[in-house]
Amino acid sequence: MTHDERADTQAADGMPWGEVTPDAARRLLVAAVEAFAERGYHATTTRDIASRAGMSPAALYIHYKTKEELLLRISRIGHEKALEVLRSAADADGTAADRLAEAVRSFVRWHAAHHMTARVVQYELDSLGEEHRPEIVDLRRRSDATVREIIADGVASGEFDVPDVSGTTVAILSLCIDVARWFNEQGRRTPDEVGALYADLVLRMVGAAPR
Repeated sequence: MTHDERADTQAADGMPWGEVTPDAARRLLVAAVEAFAERGYHATTTRDIASRAGMSPAALYIHYKTKEELLLRISRIGHEKALEVLRSAADADGTAADRLAEAVRSFVRWHAAHHMTARVVQYELDSLGEEHRPEIVDLRRRSDATVREIIADGVASGEFDVPDVSGTTVAILSLCIDVARWFNEQGRRTPDEVGALYADLVLRMVGAAPR
């Protein structure tokens, strides 16, 4: 599969890379995701990224001033997508258990289906400089607050038995995010199946009846 075909597939599959324009900028971003996921941010050079995109190193600087700018854009888009998934579940109708199950199911499904991107988004935060890191940290805090809000609602309604809401929130998010590290398309479970499994596990963690 060519880089163009990969990018088109990712966009069609729910990844927001389709909004990255022009096409050359999108190709470079997709190539950067692949390189960062495989080699790590610091071991990847701008030449590596340009080569994967089938372009010259000079072409990269037309669209991105630095390698870090590429990482920032990947991180921003990925975190915004993850937050959107969580907020959609949190704002839906239903009980706290319904909303928590959907939040976990959707969040895990996204991290499994887009595990290469998710690895970069979730594990390369420290590679961002002080100028850019606070923006991504804020998005993470908003995701944390969204899940914490659902759990607190469940505790208030008597659906959940959670003595430590903040600690449980961290545990749930950590469990979900780690899917990006180990998920493999050749494994025996699909992203949907992993999402359903984790939703059941999380409901058990908070003392709710599994769906």
